[in-house]
Amino acid sequence: MNRRVRRKGVQSKEKEKLISSNSYVEICGGSSSSERNVEVDWTSLPDDTVIQLFSYLNYRDRASLSSTCRTWRALGSSSCLWNYLDLRSHKCDATVATSLASRCTKLEKLRFRGAESANAIMNLQARGLREISCDFCREITDATLSIMAARHESLESLQLGPDCERISSDALRAVALCCPKLKRLRLSGVRDVDADAINAFAKNCLQLSEIAFTDCLSIDEVGLGNLVSVRFLSVAGTRNMKWNLSGQHWSKLPNLIGLDVSRTDIGPSVVSRFLSSSLSLKVLCALNCPVLEEGEPAVYNVKTKFLVAHFRDIFKEVASLGSYVMKKACNAFSDWRISNFGDKNLCEIMMWTEWILSHALLRIAECNPQGLDNFWLKQGAPLLLGLMQSSQEDVQERAATGLATFVVIDDENAAVDGGRAEAVMRDGGIRLLLDLAKCCCEGLQSEAAKAIANLSVNAKVAKAVADEGGITILADLARSMNRLVAEEAAGGLWNLSVGEEHKGAIAEAGGVRALVDLIFKWPSGGDGVLERAAGALANLAADDKCSMEVALAGGVHALVTLARWCKSEGVQEQAARALANLAAHGDSNSNNATVGQEAGALEALVQLTCSHHEGVRQEAAGALWNLSFDDRNREAIAAAGGVQALVALARTCTNASQGLQERAAGALWGLSVSETNSIAIGREGGVAPLIELARSDAEDVHETAAGALWNLAFNPGNALRIVEEGGVPALVHLCSSSASKMARFMAALALAYMFDGRMGEVGSSGPSSEGISKSAVNLDGARRMALKHIEAFVHSFSDPQSFSAAAASSAPASLAQVAEASRIQDAGHLRCSGAEIGRFVFMLRNSSSILKSCAAFALLQFTIPGGRHAMHHASLLKKTGAPRVLRSAAAAATAPIEAKIFARIVLRNLEHHNSEVSI
Repeated sequence: MNRRVRRKGVQSKEKEKLISSNSYVEICGGSSSSERNVEVDWTSLPDDTVIQLFSYLNYRDRASLSSTCRTWRALGSSSCLWNYLDLRSHKCDATVATSLASRCTKLEKLRFRGAESANAIMNLQARGLREISCDFCREITDATLSIMAARHESLESLQLGPDCERISSDALRAVALCCPKLKRLRLSGVRDVDADAINAFAKNCLQLSEIAFTDCLSIDEVGLGNLVSVRFLSVAGTRNMKWNLSGQHWSKLPNLIGLDVSRTDIGPSVVSRFLSSSLSLKVLCALNCPVLEEGEPAVYNVKTKFLVAHFRDIFKEVASLGSYVMKKACNAFSDWRISNFGDKNLCEIMMWTEWILSHALLRIAECNPQGLDNFWLKQGAPLLLGLMQSSQEDVQERAATGLATFVVIDDENAAVDGGRAEAVMRDGGIRLLLDLAKCCCEGLQSEAAKAIANLSVNAKVAKAVADEGGITILADLARSMNRLVAEEAAGGLWNLSVGEEHKGAIAEAGGVRALVDLIFKWPSGGDGVLERAAGALANLAADDKCSMEVALAGGVHALVTLARWCKSEGVQEQAARALANLAAHGDSNSNNATVGQEAGALEALVQLTCSHHEGVRQEAAGALWNLSFDDRNREAIAAAGGVQALVALARTCTNASQGLQERAAGALWGLSVSETNSIAIGREGGVAPLIELARSDAEDVHETAAGALWNLAFNPGNALRIVEEGGVPALVHLCSSSASKMARFMAALALAYMFDGRMGEVGSSGPSSEGISKSAVNLDGARRMALKHIEAFVHSFSDPQSFSAAAASSAPASLAQVAEASRIQDAGHLRCSGAEIGRFVFMLRNSSSILKSCAAFALLQFTIPGGRHAMHHASLLKKTGAPRVLRSAAAAATAPIEAKIFARIVLRNLEHHNSEVSI
């Protein structure tokens, strides 16, 4: 896989294990030499200026800057800098919380993640805390929530979710008793909210104006009717609701302004009752309510009320709330705020509306129900873009996450909906996301980068991101000390690096160095960031120039380290793929040898071929295939147990993916170039699985298997094994039926090796494999079958008319015409040893006219000018005295016309190469 998307709905356990790390801050001089020569005494700055400077920094950089001197240490601890603390991207245990306590005496707002942090915040000693917001609440218990409430009696806002499944009504009663100043309560995923808990809030929290019990299993409807102070109520996603009771009691709430019933089974009659009976109600949100939406939409007498539903024009509804004329949909909320600035009541309604819309749209995007394409294109995408411009940070985050989520239609195959992605682009969403990614809030940076990453799977959006300067922004974010920000930025670079046109820009923006540094920065505990960094490096390494950048930045060592020590299969797969791509440029740079020489690299890749994960095995085999093109690597792979491992892989992959089959056969092909390895492959039982792979219908698979069998057949013992294992029919079938000329060519050469007379040398040795003897095999019948199909293969490249013209004329044009018609384009990539070339020369003297023609045809392919190894082959032919043999073949009266013409073409090729050498 060369790209990756992520949906919000897939919550990984890893996200709850946030890793803190040491930090640093770099202070650089100006860009001009004159500016660099100016000395600035930073310690002489006024205190308020320094505090303002601190306010623009994240917590790590504040701590780093505070360590420079005593004065700044005191200023860095100023309470005004610590009235809001966001610990979501940090590991917060009791030790960390205790160390922060001295700064948090006047802390008012706190955001954190997970049960460990929830237990630790008691050590902050922030008695005056007014707002608490916690994500990933699955492990938070009644005891933790009760202590939290008891320690923070001044609490005005409490937000927990999703998945508060271990919290019961007992803990909610404790909150009601301990926090009488509570104004806002938002809980998601509580199993049961009973009447006693709700009545406790009604009795003790007289200022409670907003309640959200979302995605709960059950809620006491009558109890909620007792909360007379409530102005905004959300029960979105809650099941088992008794709507008749709800309509009866909630419509009587005297202060109820906003009601959210999204993602429930509410029906038209109850909606009508709320709209007609509730005198104070202004906003009713009912998004994704199947019962309400099925059939023809009902006519609702809304008048001054605002009904949010899929079948309504939501932007017109927004405009109807105040004196506002809508100009552009995605700016609806920001324009509304400007038009109605100063109206406190309307602004409060709008802020709540933004919150419930962002929540509803995200949850709908996570579930991805069918039939909403039109809604997303016309209203959903513009709504999310409008919400990204909210003044509320959590609304902006949720909107960005919604954009990252609603475009994804298949996580595993990294597929996004092109129409949705381009709708975001058309509405100016790319610029909005990039601006959000540049803000100083790390939570927003992370979610914006995730959205950019997912949208960039679409090629048009990727181009827009690059054109808007997004590559530089993502490269900068990849250097963040916040692991979650760096992870999402690396994901963005991973997806952008799929496009060839973006690879150079990523390297120029410093992206390669940033990605390599990520691997060293989080060598453990951050599998998400490691997989994305390795995936991006794998894509970049496919480009010749970028592959050199990766190596120069220390990428080989970093990737080998991942392959050796990381236990995550996703990381292993991408690291192996990156090493495979680095090793694929053997003719243009030294990375192939560099990877092979890195300590533990080959051993790690051999070990990965035994992984239980198919993708890991496939990429490891691919890396070994590419590395085997280097002579030293080839022998080192064998020494590391590569022959045994790859034979075992080939044996077990017959029912696996075509990609794995191709790479397994390819790696054996690469190793079998060495005759020692070829013999070892035969002895380890590699012949039978290669024959099985040669029977594959997939071109790439049977082509690589044919290449491996061709190399193996050079050894007489292996040739006999191929015959005994039933390889002749398989090779004959390839030779005659494959759509790949290369597969047919190599199958013909393998058959020629097997029946050129050398296999008889092992005839006296008896059984060549356990339980099978040569006498049991009809060699004469197999030879006749093989020669028949070799002849047919060679004839398929001969046109009688052009051959007759070439035989009758000595004009170069006639031979050139035959040569061009006979050429197999990819055969120029094959490289033969001196022994192999010598064998084809010897075959020109064979008594079989078919083998003579085949040998001449093979030498033609290996020496055609322009072939990668043509000069090498020409040199070997010269050393073996081949020209004399070729001239004899060309002049022989009894030789077939194909052998004569092909031999003349080879002689012409040799003359061409000789002239090039002399020049």
